[in-house]
Amino acid sequence: MYQRLVIKLSGEALRGDGKYGIDPKTVHRIALEIKDVYALGVQIGIVIGAGNLWRGKTGEELGMDRAQADYMGMLGTIMNSLAMQDALESIGVPSRVMTSIPISAVAEPYVRRRALRHLEKGRVVIFAGGTGSPYFSTDTAAALRAAEIGAEVILMAKNNTNGVYDKDPRLNSDARLYDKLTLKEVITHELGVMDATAASICKENQIALVVFNMNETGNIKRAVMRENIGTVVSWEDEKNE
Repeated sequence: MYQRLVIKLSGEALRGDGKYGIDPKTVHRIALEIKDVYALGVQIGIVIGAGNLWRGKTGEELGMDRAQADYMGMLGTIMNSLAMQDALESIGVPSRVMTSIPISAVAEPYVRRRALRHLEKGRVVIFAGGTGSPYFSTDTAAALRAAEIGAEVILMAKNNTNGVYDKDPRLNSDARLYDKLTLKEVITHELGVMDATAASICKENQIALVVFNMNETGNIKRAVMRENIGTVVSWEDEKNE
């Protein structure tokens, strides 16, 4: 069982069946899944994207300045994080939102030592605001925070995707699901698990990944317990047979 980890949630996972926005029932369901993991005594960090609210790339395509569009996305991650905090605390899971962008009225500023203290005191820490700088994805933010807090693994909780495939399974019926990969293979073959910057941070800091479908009840707990689900991505150059 992993002892300290970061759960990376896509923003789309919070929208439920809708096209945009935050679905309270979906957020509550995810919070219950996290509570099951919290009950194991695991130290948990969470990073949530903002794709349900805004994408910096979309803004750029509309003619916006890329940095401005990315800052809007960072604010979206804060909204999602506050929604998740509310859902967690409503079911008795203590949590803190820490943001890389100063917004002291609603969240604590991210300070590494304070984050570690929260984890040691049994609080779930939700890292919001991305890296605090434009041009970086929330995957990179998850990898960076995982490295800073000494997490063993990042759980890449995907929305209706069972793991890493050799090609897009939505477009190719013969797509093959990988059981195991290395970060070197992910980077070399551009498999789309996370961007190259995030993958490099994980490799350099010996952080593993587990990519799995979060929409199947109990999968987050199964991933924490190292059960055989999804795709395990090792930081080592050689696969463990």
